[in-house]
Amino acid sequence: MHLRSLKIFCDTVRLRSFSKAAEENGVSQSSASQVVHQLEERLGVQMIDRSKRPFVLTPEGEHFYDGCRAIVRRYADLVREVTSLHEAVSARLRVASIYSIGLAHMSQYLREFLEANPRADVRMEYLHPDRVYESVESDEADLGLVSYPEPTRMIDTTAWRDEPMVLVCRPDHPLAALPAISLEMLDGKSLVAFQSGLRIREEIDHALDEAGAQVRVALEFDNIETIKRAVEAGDGVALLPEPTVGREVATGDLTKLPLTDGALVRPLGFIHRRDRPLSDTARRLIQLLQSHAADPLADCDRAASGRFSAADLKH
Repeated sequence: MHLRSLKIFCDTVRLRSFSKAAEENGVSQSSASQVVHQLEERLGVQMIDRSKRPFVLTPEGEHFYDGCRAIVRRYADLVREVTSLHEAVSARLRVASIYSIGLAHMSQYLREFLEANPRADVRMEYLHPDRVYESVESDEADLGLVSYPEPTRMIDTTAWRDEPMVLVCRPDHPLAALPAISLEMLDGKSLVAFQSGLRIREEIDHALDEAGAQVRVALEFDNIETIKRAVEAGDGVALLPEPTVGREVATGDLTKLPLTDGALVRPLGFIHRRDRPLSDTARRLIQLLQSHAADPLADCDRAASGRFSAADLKH
């Protein structure tokens, strides 16, 4: 006995009309009448007395109608519950991000995104770069935000934006008086560097080698915040993405110098599983972030104005 047949029967009784029940269920009047007739044959009882106009229910029909109505109503409720659950799951987005993106960029962008998508449920987690890839691969995260995004057998990438690298030093450092600096001029200088093994360290080392600059690595760290604190303490200079030093430059704790070479940038991008289509929520978030890609220094202004915390920024 099909649920659709029970619904047609209930609609026929509720509307007191075979034709109206047929129209509501998208079938012909004869089909609706046949459905009710087949129910009566299967049960072996007459449920509708057709000799009267309008028709009336027999006692058996009344009892059957009460039971069917509860079944049909429960099914409709179940469909709504499942649909709502699906919509909630579809609106949920798990994002794994390296720290320097998560804290230096996402605070304002997420507020803007959630204002435009109030039903979205974005859950951010900040991880080491290797763990971001692992999180996406293991399906712990739907979307990853990384620097130097690299595709793999399981991972596809989408570009976001490029951030120019700048030299950062104390305001009283001899280099601070210069309007700009070339990488070649760093030859022999003490550098507070990123930890060996990180992609950003490899890119910086390659650029310095190309420029013929032999630097002395004074300290190595795996996160931007600690590098900035070491530069403030006078341990050396550093090469950092410009948007990550906006607060310190605005407060006068650090000075930034543009690189005349101009080719050293940190690319940012999204990673996601190749075998799973992005959800609408993920696509909308990517579109929002890409819409801000034309101005990679906008975050400097936000940091300077104190609109988000720059603490614990990691590569």
